[in-house]
Amino acid sequence: MLFFTQCFGAVLDLIHLRFQHYKAKRVFSAAGQLVCVVNPTHSLKYAPTRCAAAQTSAEQGVLPPCHHHEAVHDPQLVPCTCPLFSCPWEGHLEVVVSHLRQTHRINILQGAEIVFLATEMHLPAPTDWIIMHSCLGHQFLLVLRKQEKYEGHPQFFATMMLIGTPTQADNFTYRLELNRNQRRLKWEATPRSVLECVDSVISDGDCLVLNTSLAQLFSDNGSLAIGIAITTSKVHNAEAEM
Repeated sequence: MLFFTQCFGAVLDLIHLRFQHYKAKRVFSAAGQLVCVVNPTHSLKYAPTRCAAAQTSAEQGVLPPCHHHEAVHDPQLVPCTCPLFSCPWEGHLEVVVSHLRQTHRINILQGAEIVFLATEMHLPAPTDWIIMHSCLGHQFLLVLRKQEKYEGHPQFFATMMLIGTPTQADNFTYRLELNRNQRRLKWEATPRSVLECVDSVISDGDCLVLNTSLAQLFSDNGSLAIGIAITTSKVHNAEAEM
């Protein structure tokens, strides 16, 4: 009976996931956009990443402890960019994608325009929805986070990070679009580099920010569909033509 119950529950979850994918595909198929259903990563105890801890220490005027036996840190090494994980991994930009895919099982979707369908928006903060987007010869990391910036008032923060350098990031523009019930909301900006910290981007508010009421206006049965489009920046195009 236990085996049957577990199998039956897994089948119901699969049916529910397929139904959500079908609804999103029906809505966005007219625009020729690919739909990716993204399940949440929920942490009951939020463990800040090392870059967030370093930023907090710097703001408080406290420097991290120095041990004479430790080697000088290589500035080219990137800490794990996957939020909500206290992952000790660090490596070069060239292997960030393989680490995210193999260790954290983050999906990657290809296409100029895709739809990011985040499920289970009702889960308590902090919760992340993460996907990689391969476009224009580069890989981008989209992070949607539900977080309480003020106690008792959760908000949703969505940002796009380029898995590359800040100079490379300046060559692109990303657009996030919410469209439902005759309402449309757009956010357009230059992506930040993963060499920066997702936590700092969210704390600076340099991203799409939704309060709970606004997120509910655009959600459908607990899921939030975000259209994503990435283009090369106009400044970069103009310089290339000159």
